Amino acid sequence: MQLLRTFAPWLLLAFLGQQVSLSSGARNKNRGADRTATPAPGRPQRSGSKSAATGKGKFPITARNMQCTWGAKDVGDTVRLSVKCANSQARISGGVTDLECEYEGKPQRCPGYQSDPKGFWKQVGRAFKRLQAKACRDDRVLVRAGMCKRAPRDAHFKLDINSSMVSAQSGGLTDGVLPPARTTSSPTAGPKACTGREQQKKKAQENCGRWASLCTFFFSMLQSDDC
Repeated sequence: MQLLRTFAPWLLLAFLGQQVSLSSGARNKNRGADRTATPAPGRPQRSGSKSAATGKGKFPITARNMQCTWGAKDVGDTVRLSVKCANSQARISGGVTDLECEYEGKPQRCPGYQSDPKGFWKQVGRAFKRLQAKACRDDRVLVRAGMCKRAPRDAHFKLDINSSMVSAQSGGLTDGVLPPARTTSSPTAGPKACTGREQQKKKAQENCGRWASLCTFFFSMLQSDDC
């Protein structure tokens, strides 16, 4: 009996310690499950879906004295780049004032589009600057990001030629290209011959004095005319 009274407190403490340990383990397990289910604040949850197109920029077309802007947007599984160019001076002096077009591609087929979207759009901006006068005009030239050299062809942006629109001010160019050189009609034989006779008469008066009529006669024999 004395022995039981001696060990009873120790047995009670051991029992309480075991309960505390079990309770603590259960709480830690629940916390771990919460961390797995709920992403940490401030950290974006990763997803397998492609990022939304957010690229935009500016570039000049020096030959046309134009300033252009471009912006990207998702259209289904395609990314569309809308380009708008303007020449404010042409609104006064005449010529091409506005130029618009669209490029389309599937950049998600390029790994760099997902891993480094900021760098991808920066390279697209450089590609537009290299286009210059071919922008919105040549559908054979692709807009390529340097990091996507090995990507499939449809990963690059190609001009939709049907989307190209040109506006011009009266008195200038009408389609963005230089007009053909003006052709002047050749003068008819009659007026040219009559002009020649007048020159003969004037030359005779200057050089022959009172014999001007005789000189004119000899000039007409040497230089035939139809007048």
